[in-house]
Amino acid sequence: MTPDNANSVIVVVAVALIDPDGRVLIAQRPSEKVMAGLWEFPGGKIEVGETPEQALIRELDEELGISVQEPCLAPYTFASHSYDGFHLLMPLYLCRRWDGEPIAREHRAIKWVRPRDLIADPLAYPMPAADLPLLPMLRDLL
Repeated sequence: MTPDNANSVIVVVAVALIDPDGRVLIAQRPSEKVMAGLWEFPGGKIEVGETPEQALIRELDEELGISVQEPCLAPYTFASHSYDGFHLLMPLYLCRRWDGEPIAREHRAIKWVRPRDLIADPLAYPMPAADLPLLPMLRDLL
C-alpha cells in the first residue's frame, strides 16, 4: 500500500464509565456528527500535546460535565477498525470514580446499560462497528 491510497489512522480515546451496579454509560451521537444517532462510549480525539488520559479528562468534562482524576482511568483494551476512508484506533479505559453527575452536554442522550443487554439486543442501542468487539470483554468483566 502506498501513502497515496493508504487510509489515514485516526486515534480517539474512549472510556467505559462503570456505576456501582455494573452498568456502563453510553452516549447517543448528535445529529450533526458522522454516525448520528448511534450510541458510543464517551471520549474523543486526542489533541496535539495531550496524553490519552488528559484527552479523556478534557472530553468527559466537555461532554458530560464530570471531573475525573488520572489515577481513576485504567487502560483496558483497544479497538482497531477500518471505516471507508480512515482507520480508527481507539484505546478504551475503565473508570469507576468521578465527581459530578453525568449529563448529556454534547450528545442527544446518555444511558446506563449492562453490557450483556447491549449484546442481547443490538437494535435497542445501535453502536458504531468499532465499539462492538468491546462489548463481550466488558460483559465478561462485569
